[in-house]
Amino acid sequence: MTHATRLLDWYDRHRRTLPWRAVAGKRAAPYLVWLSEIMLQQTTVATVGDYFHRFVKRWPTVEALAAAPIDDVLSTWAGMGYYARARNLHACARAVTEQHGGNFPRSEQELRALPGIGPYTAAAIRAIAFDEPASAVDGNVERVIARLFAIEVPLPDAKAVIALRAAELVPTQRAGDYAQAMMDLGATVCTPRRPRCVICPLMADCQARKRGNAEELPRRAPKADKPTRRGVAFVLSRKDGAVLLRKRPARGLLGGMDEVPSSDWREGALSVAEALKEAPVPAKWKVLEGGVRHTFTHFHLELAVAHAIATTSGLARLAPGSAWCTIDRMTERALPTVMRKVIAHAVKS
Repeated sequence: MTHATRLLDWYDRHRRTLPWRAVAGKRAAPYLVWLSEIMLQQTTVATVGDYFHRFVKRWPTVEALAAAPIDDVLSTWAGMGYYARARNLHACARAVTEQHGGNFPRSEQELRALPGIGPYTAAAIRAIAFDEPASAVDGNVERVIARLFAIEVPLPDAKAVIALRAAELVPTQRAGDYAQAMMDLGATVCTPRRPRCVICPLMADCQARKRGNAEELPRRAPKADKPTRRGVAFVLSRKDGAVLLRKRPARGLLGGMDEVPSSDWREGALSVAEALKEAPVPAKWKVLEGGVRHTFTHFHLELAVAHAIATTSGLARLAPGSAWCTIDRMTERALPTVMRKVIAHAVKS
């Protein structure tokens, strides 16, 4: 019995409920697979579920998503992080609609030419939506393969050999089910800590289990320490409680999202007096006790929070693109998590 046969037999008895399955049943439309896989990058199934159903309800087809304003897409995505995914999601929907008539292409080359689709997502779409024998290797699959073949080379250097080994195992039949089975196995059995080796369908052939070092694999190269950047966030409010927001540049970190104005985020000690000179308008700024801490992929951020009430003279100097938003309508804006923390801190204080 081959690895694939044992794995598929296990999968038929233990398959998980991924977001798209509740909408499409056993075989998902390419649009739903793509949407699900983009959301699941760097995000857990538990977190993605509600967002996925919200997107599908609002935009049930790729054409509907392509026609949506980007601000609506960003605001619906807000809170899930890694916002470049949302921008690429919208750009990809437009490309599929305009270049492929609303139908996702089947070939790897055409899929990878679309915004936001890399090797893994292209393989997942080909396997799950079209049942093509493509090897979809995410973090869960990397872990399964590294343990199955006892690959000692640390990640990321091991990625190439893991990809080759994974591709060797893909069956010509039921490739979509096999791809999901590998993902499910890594997520529920071959877990990062305390893998449940005794119930694993690949237990008999797992080299790491035989060596007794399954939990140590895959090995990873030491991570560099993240730097810490600091700044001041400026919460300017009107007498009716509305807060001033502005739009971030379309490209770069949190591109196109709404934010509370802030000083530049710099490494090193924070000079509050100097940062206050970067306030969006002249006002009686009061630095609130405490602050906000947030971690991005490549750095930590510490923000002091300053508050002021807008004056008539200050209002005359608002930058173009600024807008007022009342607290009860903040959920309608494309506010990243860090800015939600800032506003919540100001309201609490």
